[in-house]
Amino acid sequence: MTDLSELDRGAAPGAADPVKVLLHRHRELCERAVDPLEIAAGLEAHGITDRTAARFRHRDVFSLAEELYARVPRDADTAADASAAPAREGDRRRSVAVLLLPLLPGTLCAAALIALARTHGQTRLYAATAGVVAVALALRAALRRGPLALPDAHASRSATGSWTCWLLVYAVLGDGLLRTAVAGGPDGLPDGTAGGDWPVALAPLLALTLAVAPATWTAGLFLTHARRKLAASRGLEDFAASVRPVLLGAVALFLGALAALVALCAPFLDAGPVAPAVLALGVLLFVARLLTVHGFTRAPRVILMLTAVAQVLAPATVFAARLPGCAALGAPVEALTAASGPSAVPVLTCGAGALTLLVHASRTLARASAHLRPEQAR
Repeated sequence: MTDLSELDRGAAPGAADPVKVLLHRHRELCERAVDPLEIAAGLEAHGITDRTAARFRHRDVFSLAEELYARVPRDADTAADASAAPAREGDRRRSVAVLLLPLLPGTLCAAALIALARTHGQTRLYAATAGVVAVALALRAALRRGPLALPDAHASRSATGSWTCWLLVYAVLGDGLLRTAVAGGPDGLPDGTAGGDWPVALAPLLALTLAVAPATWTAGLFLTHARRKLAASRGLEDFAASVRPVLLGAVALFLGALAALVALCAPFLDAGPVAPAVLALGVLLFVARLLTVHGFTRAPRVILMLTAVAQVLAPATVFAARLPGCAALGAPVEALTAASGPSAVPVLTCGAGALTLLVHASRTLARASAHLRPEQAR
């Protein structure tokens, strides 16, 4: 981060050209930027505010960025124009991939569930294994490009995949295990059906994999509208105030799409209304991914970890209560399950996590610097 005390000395009244000092310090940022907006976002990432811009004889960071952009020579403009047509063709191909690839996880999950319904015994086990592998590979492919893709700079630091898997496993097996544990079981392993000793819920998994598509498209809409707000804003506070409703609108749009998918999936799988738990988990994963994509990896990692641990502890306390003298350990979870059903656990844990991350996102994603490309944040 730029040393603001040094900037203040460079912007002192005695300095002949304080903007030249700033340009020298951030030449790489200014040369890579394709417009003044990216310079403004980069300056904010380095700690330069509207107040700092006033010391450089500008009313705000955006005005300062425009002068910096104008001062950088653009010798490569001719070469860029010559390669514009191939670049546009590549952009069109990427757009088609971003539009269609997110449909693959839900399609493969639906095919896997059909295969499970039509197989028995050892063949069902093979079908389940193949389905899990196919859906996992499809999810990996869908999340490697487009608005939900992690930049290379943050991919190694996210470490949220394992906790996401735990949450998905609980969505499928957790409620059935908790209900059976409270009743004194289970007496065996799950058999892949909703009517066994350890019931399995497949509707949440189908709804969440189908929701990859609206999540991707909604994230793209958020990025596009945030960029437009950045272009229309004339100050950092103005941008922050205008982009927060866009973020909340994107989350609400995804929530509505997920609710429609849940309502569509449940009847085909003979499942009951699982909307509250699935909606809470879906919003949690969506907001966590948005934050991670923009480089804010710590909060999603911590919240997903705490949510997964809380869900695992719920049935664990019920089992621990069977030990001599430990009956009180399972009392809270048993009371909650008796009052609201086993789905109350994921509703409370995922809902609290989603709300926490949404509050965090409304602050962090409202910064102009959050919308920089990774190479411009250096």
